[in-house]
Order: sequence, then structure tokens, then C-alpha cells
Amino acid sequence: MAGDGESPRKWEVATLAGGCFWGMEETLRQLPGVIDTEVGYTGGTLAYPTYDQVKTGTTGHAEAVQVVFDPRRLSYADLLRWFFRVHDPTTVDRQGPDVGSQYRSAIFVHDERQRKIAEEVRDEIARSGKWSRPIVTEIVPAGPFWPAEEEHQDYLRKHPDGYSCHFPRDW
Repeated sequence: MAGDGESPRKWEVATLAGGCFWGMEETLRQLPGVIDTEVGYTGGTLAYPTYDQVKTGTTGHAEAVQVVFDPRRLSYADLLRWFFRVHDPTTVDRQGPDVGSQYRSAIFVHDERQRKIAEEVRDEIARSGKWSRPIVTEIVPAGPFWPAEEEHQDYLRKHPDGYSCHFPRDW
């Protein structure tokens, strides 16, 4: 990353949860302007959680993707619009067959500017009628992000036929 001639100081970080982090990571990483992705856990009470702990649904953590992006090529608003296209933001604690609070839809905002944009985009999507049910995506302050185990990083690149319930809706 550092050797590509671009200054990392201009990059931004977004933390998004929308179901199983494998599929979410794979759909987000393909966007022009995304520099890096990392899957992990956030939003819970346990320090250094493991997959085995988070999958119980008792830690409060969500499976999430931390996205480093270049806002000169991809705006935060456009990143969120894509996020709302590739998962179902109308289901509480569920994406496809994955059920539990660890699969909730959430935007973990890193500052007040992100909060404002996230609320605007969420409301825009809700008004659009693209989803027939109400949007339930949480917008909450970002807290510690705990990277998932190496076996979960880049999972669908390592296992191209692996499980994912994420896909872009044609709007």
C-alpha cells in the first residue's frame, strides 16, 4: 500500500457490519477506491474476541469489515450506498440463513461527519422504496475493532466457492 505513491493520510476508514464478514469483504474490496479490507469483530464487550466466542451471539460483537478507502476516488456516501445494495438492511440480526446479533446490520461511525452522512444515506435508501420493509441498520460509534483470525481474512479469495449471501441488487 505505502509504495503506490499515494499518501495514507488522505485515506479514510469505514467499519461496516452486514452479515457474515466473508461475503461483505469480497463485495466491498472490489470497489474502485478501496485500498484495503480486514474482517473482524466490533460492537461488543469482550476484548480480543475469537470467532468461537462471537459465533455464540453472547459477546455483543458483530462480524464486521474495516475498509480503508481513498475518498478522492470513492466517497463515504457512495461506499454506504453500495453497502445497502449488497446485504438486506431490513432484517434484524440476520442475513440469509445466518441468524444472531453477530450478523446485524450496522454502520460503526468514526466521527460526527460519518454519522451525519450515514444517517443521510440510510434515510435516502429508506425513502427510495428499494426495500419494501423498514431499514433497521444501526448507526453507532465505532469502538475497538478486533481483527479476526487469519483463516477468516480474504476467505473467499482463498476459497472461491465458499459461502456468501451477499450480492449487489440491481436498482
